[in-house]
Amino acid sequence: MDLRLPDELVALFSVGEPTATTDGDLLDSVATWGPATTPIGTFQLVPVRIERDLALISRWMNDPAVAAFWELSGPETVTAGHLRAQLEGDGRSVPCLGLLDTTPMSYFELYRADLDPLARHYPARPHDTGVHLLIGSVADRGRGVGTALLRAVADLVLGHRPRCTRVIAEPDLRNTPSVSAFLSAGFRFSAEVDLPDKRAALMVRDRALRHVL
Repeated sequence: MDLRLPDELVALFSVGEPTATTDGDLLDSVATWGPATTPIGTFQLVPVRIERDLALISRWMNDPAVAAFWELSGPETVTAGHLRAQLEGDGRSVPCLGLLDTTPMSYFELYRADLDPLARHYPARPHDTGVHLLIGSVADRGRGVGTALLRAVADLVLGHRPRCTRVIAEPDLRNTPSVSAFLSAGFRFSAEVDLPDKRAALMVRDRALRHVL
């Protein structure tokens, strides 16, 4: 199977000014990782560009089910500020659209958990990589899509970041569908952690168990 994006999609998701996600970042150049085959289609992470993606991501953030946990509802300026903080930073967090069969349908943040304030709340290891996720369409929720994407993203991280031994997540404990999706994607529940804005389930996918769970 040819996993390359069509030329028109390559052009759409390649134009514009370069950002910290394309070179010199702390996450081994997410923009170069390429696509992955999943049970539900061909998936690819594409680093966000505000001028192209803001309206779509802001619309997702204003979905009540998303807003309850992301707390980024409101005008586009709210989402823009959240994205710019990452894009104009040092590359320790990379916001991405998730494309399934070339259609943007999810939003991911990959971040250096060991360099994040989260590291104060668990025994972090060098190059621990964290992941945040939202599914944009209601039709894609509750039918295993999140599980398939989380497994694909964890595999991409472990496949392209050889120094990373664990993928980390910290969903809100109240968000039981999210916790369940992580468990089904091969993450294990490690601990409950009290973070400044929530009580979270610390989820871990270990490189050593990558092909077992």
